[in-house]
Amino acid sequence: QEFFMRQMNGQTVAGTVEPGATLSGPVQIGKGTVVRAGSYIEGPVIIGQNCSIGPNCHIRECSSIGNNVRVGQGVEIKNSIVMSNCLLCHLAYVGDSVVGESCNLGAGTVTANTRHDGGPIHSAIKGKLMDTGRTKLGAILSDSVHTGVHTTIYPGRKLWPGVHTLPASVVDRDLFPENWTWT
Repeated sequence: QEFFMRQMNGQTVAGTVEPGATLSGPVQIGKGTVVRAGSYIEGPVIIGQNCSIGPNCHIRECSSIGNNVRVGQGVEIKNSIVMSNCLLCHLAYVGDSVVGESCNLGAGTVTANTRHDGGPIHSAIKGKLMDTGRTKLGAILSDSVHTGVHTTIYPGRKLWPGVHTLPASVVDRDLFPENWTWT
């Protein structure tokens, strides 16, 4: 994603950018999308159609946001893919992550993207932790994941389709739907 997005040039705005919002670098904004005052979009960034961004959001480079996404007040998105029909409530941080379709991130949800010791991020493959070779990697959220307010997700963790977290959850391992088995 980073490689292809860095090939972008210029700005294409088919939506509305309110006074007081800032676009910097290559940015594409789809038809019907509104970027509200105080938001700062630092390209390369692609935002789809019929989105609501802000107010006071920071969308950082190499982020791609699908159609019909609502990004609430004070949300920061960095180097991430957010699929269509998502709601990222206020004061959330999504860094180096993938958010599947129809996800709802409660207020204050954080996808941690670095380890405190600066070491490589590990992620589980069939229950075994594997070195990803990356020092920055957030979370992978499958479709229809819902996080309760103030959920914190450790780097490299995966939340499988339809998983819900309770408010103030700390996700330190992959979360699977009930009755999940490896085949």
